[in-house]
Amino acid sequence: MAMSRRRFLAGLAAAPAAAMLAQAASAAEEAGRKPNFVVIFADDLGYGDLGCFGHPTIHTPHLDQMARDGVRLTSFYVAAAVCSPSRAALMTGRYPVRCGMPGNTGPESPVHLPESEITLADVLGDAGYGTMAVGKWHLGHQRPELLPTGRGFDTWFGLPYSNDMIPPWVQTDEPLFLYRDATPLTDEQPVDQNTLTERYTEEAVRFIRDSGDKPFFLYLAHSMPHLPVRTSEQFRGKSAAELYGDVISTIDWSAGRIREVLREQGIEDDTLVIFTSDNGPWLNLPDRMLQDGNERWHAGSPGPLRGAKATSYEGGFRVPMIACWPGRLPAGARSEQVATTMDFFPTFAGLAGASLPGDRTYDGHDLIPVLEGGASAYERFHYYLNTAQQAVREGDWKLRRENAEAPIELYHLGRDPSERYNVAEEHPEIVERLLGAMEAFGAEVGYPYPIRAVEEPREPGREPTRRRRTLWPGRPAPR
Repeated sequence: MAMSRRRFLAGLAAAPAAAMLAQAASAAEEAGRKPNFVVIFADDLGYGDLGCFGHPTIHTPHLDQMARDGVRLTSFYVAAAVCSPSRAALMTGRYPVRCGMPGNTGPESPVHLPESEITLADVLGDAGYGTMAVGKWHLGHQRPELLPTGRGFDTWFGLPYSNDMIPPWVQTDEPLFLYRDATPLTDEQPVDQNTLTERYTEEAVRFIRDSGDKPFFLYLAHSMPHLPVRTSEQFRGKSAAELYGDVISTIDWSAGRIREVLREQGIEDDTLVIFTSDNGPWLNLPDRMLQDGNERWHAGSPGPLRGAKATSYEGGFRVPMIACWPGRLPAGARSEQVATTMDFFPTFAGLAGASLPGDRTYDGHDLIPVLEGGASAYERFHYYLNTAQQAVREGDWKLRRENAEAPIELYHLGRDPSERYNVAEEHPEIVERLLGAMEAFGAEVGYPYPIRAVEEPREPGREPTRRRRTLWPGRPAPR
């Protein structure tokens, strides 16, 4: 199914690759072998959850070593602060509001990544790559062709959506199955989440070993540390941060195991490995998720940043990122330049010598110049929650305004990465310029800015809250 889709999509990719990819493609040809790509994508891991990003008690020796061997990006962003749209942006190189998936999907939801979207796996498969997805998908499950094997991946082992989509966490009648390719593994019910990270790692290792001389793209999307956090007995009690720290230690072990196998296979120098997270930590937990009295301690840390998952403060969108490619990228380097997961699409395509489809707008940029110490290609970065644009970053300046009734906030992220000091009154000209940029971008993608807030019905015993009016799923066509 994946190959027939690739042949269909190949007709859309007649335009040559963007000029920014030409140099990378030429380098790949000169090397005589196309590079491999490994993306390790954690779920709800916060900016401050790794030792190399400042956590005082969680020890991550393998990822810390990867940072010493490669590059740490300290202003790295996802395109959404929740799961599905973040993954959609990575897979398409486009903002979620542009690729048609600005919100989450779930067991009974009809929502999925539009079939008109071309994925990174599609493009790399057409360029001769073997492709495997391992772990959480969360981009559509309602029909077999919406699963990873219908969206460009040769094979898949994992869960169709988040690991909390089971009672009592989420009220649903749909069982949560592990899948192998398009087949649910019905003999394991409920899924043993204690061993998920280890089993994902085993599948990834097998894929690397079986790839032989064929270049490959491995997308390892861990289900953890999304709640409920779980790990096996061999990792329990290893961290002063209790179970949450044990889960991070398991993910750290997994990253070390992947790098170990690359060395064993003699392909470490041919492989770009990236570790990052899909959004910030989940801190505003619903009451139903605190049923055992301890789950409140099982959430992560945004480090010095304000906010968390599902917010447009830095703690929701800014995530840890490590890139390692021995012999190609500098070792022990650090960059404060803005980059995003949307950059993976044009970067990998260029290094693989593939052409970008010419019938749509891409929001990502070639990441290699930033990883080699150069400047960011982003003039601005826009922060969306669902279809509501809430903030924009331009250089060190960030303007935030949740809706038309909300106060305007302006922060200088270079001096104030924690977003403590609102300096909007001192810089009216910057406020005016960035508000104009938000309005222009909203008009471009079809969701006018600003939106208005409406009041949600009050639950018994709770104060009324405000929510943002959104237009999805009655959305305009992707652009």
